[in-house]
Amino acid sequence: MAAEIVNPRSDSGTEGEEPFDPAFALHRGGKMAVRATVPVRDRDDLSLAYTPGVAKVCSAIAERPELVHDYTWKSQVVAVVTDGSAVLGLGDIGPEASLPVMEGKAILFKQFGGVDAVPIALDCRGVDEIVETVVRLAPSFGGVNLEDISAPRCFEIERKLQERLDIPVFHDDQHGTAVVTLAALRNACQLTGRPLGQLRAVISGAGAAGVAIAKILVEAGIGDVAVCDRKGVVSADREDLTDVKRQLAGFTNKAGFTGSLESALSGADVFIGVSGGTVPEAAVATMAEDAMIFAMANPNPEIHPEVAHKYAAVVATGRSDYPNQINNVLAFPGIFAGALQVRASAITEGMKLAAAEALAAVVADELAADCVIPSPFDERVAPAVTAAVAAAARAEGVARR
Repeated sequence: MAAEIVNPRSDSGTEGEEPFDPAFALHRGGKMAVRATVPVRDRDDLSLAYTPGVAKVCSAIAERPELVHDYTWKSQVVAVVTDGSAVLGLGDIGPEASLPVMEGKAILFKQFGGVDAVPIALDCRGVDEIVETVVRLAPSFGGVNLEDISAPRCFEIERKLQERLDIPVFHDDQHGTAVVTLAALRNACQLTGRPLGQLRAVISGAGAAGVAIAKILVEAGIGDVAVCDRKGVVSADREDLTDVKRQLAGFTNKAGFTGSLESALSGADVFIGVSGGTVPEAAVATMAEDAMIFAMANPNPEIHPEVAHKYAAVVATGRSDYPNQINNVLAFPGIFAGALQVRASAITEGMKLAAAEALAAVVADELAADCVIPSPFDERVAPAVTAAVAAAARAEGVARR
């Protein structure tokens, strides 16, 4: 008999009971489990799966460590690692409260990329603590997906792990968002007949996603991009910049904008929102004709779609109930699947660009104002991204098979 869903804050199953909530019903007992891939039906099966048969395999791996990819799950499993400090729109809720999200991430890996993933929520916050912990866990995994770790620590954690590990390390809040954003923007350019190199973009938000989007847009050849934080445009003349923002100022904002986001928006071709907050309609109205507005804050976009459509040729959000959802699930399963397929030692900028190009190409023949990016349920997505990333890994020299 199914368990009754009651108010989780109540000690009673009757008094204080809230109406049935399908979210609690779905999460009861967790969203995933471990399943054996071989049978253990009798003594012979047991002797092969465990002792004494397993000893032969262990000895072979001890002599030739690369065999671990062939005779264990290592080459097809990813660790999804968080400290719970920047979870979705919930903020710093801690490791235990982050687990439902990490479980969700793991099942998306499997559903959309055929990749097994294990959620790991760490009860530590220091950069070096997290790095050391993940390094010690790494022998069990073929890749590491960093998730919901707050900026600016997330940048240093990713960099240090990339330096110490010879497996892909990928902070999805940064790079997954960036890949999907670039794919949608490429198609928006195609639809509106404007080359990427002639566009000027404004990004609202200088956290993990904003920095990564700026980097990939510059790598892809955008004309110019200015990034704004709570104090306005991240510009070299500011004395309050962190190291990350100082580096950001060094490769963005060729036009030399200073001051507010609203002033930078005047004449801009593209708005990309990854910050929350609200952009006044009066500022949106000053953007270039046939603008592109990607307002991705959840649940409330920085520019409401009804307002955005008054001024923009293409509108995208982070929400599933509007067209053109910028959803990371379009990127990370295929990126990891491709990297694992060729046993890549890292995920390079070239692999990310290849993922964005492949993702954009999926709907290249179907472009419309409400279709510049595929649906997460488009079965063409993961195979296309996987193949492109695997090919790019070989071209970049990081593939080991």
